[in-house]
Amino acid sequence: MDELSYAESIDIALGPEALYDMVADVTRMGEWSPVCTGGWWDEGDGPREGAWFTGRNELPDRVWETRSRVVAADRPREFAFMVRGTWARWGYTFTAVDGGTRVTESWEFLPDGIAGFRERYGDDAPHQIEVRIGAARRGIPVTLTALKTSAEQGAAEERAAETG
Repeated sequence: MDELSYAESIDIALGPEALYDMVADVTRMGEWSPVCTGGWWDEGDGPREGAWFTGRNELPDRVWETRSRVVAADRPREFAFMVRGTWARWGYTFTAVDGGTRVTESWEFLPDGIAGFRERYGDDAPHQIEVRIGAARRGIPVTLTALKTSAEQGAAEERAAETG
């Protein structure tokens, strides 16, 4: 198996608070992710540690939903969640840099996820895990680039509206 974790960063010309708010709004993830088409909080919940949400994912050959639990909601520094509560960790950190924020997206496939895949897929588990590793490695840079484009365009539109 390839490495079971991956992270990549991008600098975005917007402040950490605004970027945190964008990413912590799981209902918007479908705007940036090549796989996740959106999400929704459990009724009455939101981006706080311990909150649960459902994410909808789509690939050409399948559609699925996952339940995730927020494990870090430290505005404006970090937002992270665990898929199925213990299977995989997705996280975003926000670090102020000259001209904006460095956003780092990270992913880690955890022991419970490996065990769950072995139970679910049997002999095909190693292949299924490799598929998930590849999807994360390809998807993270796509998500970060789309987030950058969306954030910077939105900021430019706001400035233009303010100057009239």
